Amino acid sequence: MERLEAFEKMLADIERQAAYEKQKMEELRRAGKEKTATYRQYLGNRMLYRMMLERYKAYGLLDRDKEI
Repeated sequence: MERLEAFEKMLADIERQAAYEKQKMEELRRAGKEKTATYRQYLGNRMLYRMMLERYKAYGLLDRDKEI
């Protein structure tokens, strides 16, 4: 049971961080700062989060209808 709880906690953390960074990227984009190191770091992180969440979907660990 501890392993499942740890997975659920990690998944929630990834989803929360992905949403936070998406919001920050939108703010930077509106400010015309798409070429900054911060924006690019968020973009790289977002790609990693998407890859992880897609893998979870493929294994049936995440709702297939959930937007990433």
